[in-house]
This record gives sequence, structure tokens and C-alpha cells, in this order.
Amino acid sequence: MEHEALTLRDPAPLLERTLHEWGGSEALWIFGYGSLLWRREFETDAEVPAQVHGWHRAFRMRSRVNRGTPAQPGLVFALMAGGSCHGAVFRVPVERAEAELRQLWLREMPTGVYDPRWLACRTPRGNVNALAFTLHRSSPGHTGRLGDSQMQHILAHARGRYGTTLDYLRETALELRRRGIRDREVERLMRLAGD
Repeated sequence: MEHEALTLRDPAPLLERTLHEWGGSEALWIFGYGSLLWRREFETDAEVPAQVHGWHRAFRMRSRVNRGTPAQPGLVFALMAGGSCHGAVFRVPVERAEAELRQLWLREMPTGVYDPRWLACRTPRGNVNALAFTLHRSSPGHTGRLGDSQMQHILAHARGRYGTTLDYLRETALELRRRGIRDREVERLMRLAGD
């Protein structure tokens, strides 16, 4: 796992495609399911609880910079096909949307590893079409299923530019709990980590 080459995609065309699909005539909605819930770093004028069907939160994306290194990759959450996921949607006002999305792209898409896509999100205020950062199982960033001993090793040792994989997991678990979102896999991983 540690030494597999990561195939990079140029994130610029993906950004231009996403901007074109958005269109620029109305507010931009973004779906948060992991660190965007607790470290958003973009301006919004509304936040609403949301659920997507057909996608789930998965701790299966390698992090070789932010939460790990090339020698000891860490993990971060990705949105993967199957199931459903509770999170939140954030509305970025139309006049700020392009600038905020460009900044967000630098954080989420430096290597183009995610597949940005528009997902129908159910909210208490009705459905919204929101941008989400998803991961395909064929992506070189996808770890596949990890055994508990592998997971414990990563949680104990992986550290990157923004801290440890365990800190990332812990922050996400705390934020989900704060929001009243139950995620049994996140809870299981916290128990596995001894937290």
C-alpha cells in the first residue's frame, strides 16, 4: 500500500467543468461529510442538515500529505457509492461562489484524486443539488478494505502536514456526535483506536 504510485489528474479541467456545470447564476451548495463539517474554510450564508442516498462515508482514501506521508500514508474520509450518508449542505452566495470554490479546490483537489459530482441532497427545507467530493473504487487513492490490524497501525503511526490520521478521525467523530449524526463505522473505528 505505502509504495503504490499515485496517478495524478490535472485538477484545473475538473474545476472548469464544475464551474460550467454550476453555471454561475445562483448560489452554490456544497455537501460536507468529513472535515468540511468541522473545518470548512469557505464563506457561507446558510447551513442545513442533509442526507444523500446512494453514497456513504468511507475511511478508505489514502492521505500522503495532509494526514500521512508517502512512506506511511494516512487515511481520510471519502464519499463512495452505496448506502446513504448524513452530513450538511453549505450555501455559498452567488457573488462569492466562484472565488470560494477556487480556494476549496486548492484544499480538496490538489492532485485531482476526488471525483467532484452533483448530488441530490434531502434537507428539511427540501432537496438541493450540491457539489460533493466522491471517490471511485478504481481510484489509486482508494485503499480497498483494510483489516483491523492495518487500521490500528495507521491510526497509531500516520501523521502529515495537518496532524495525525487519528486526530482527523477523532474530530470527525466529535462533530458527527455534536450534530446528532450516528455513523456506526465511525464509532467502530473510534473503539478500534481505543477512544
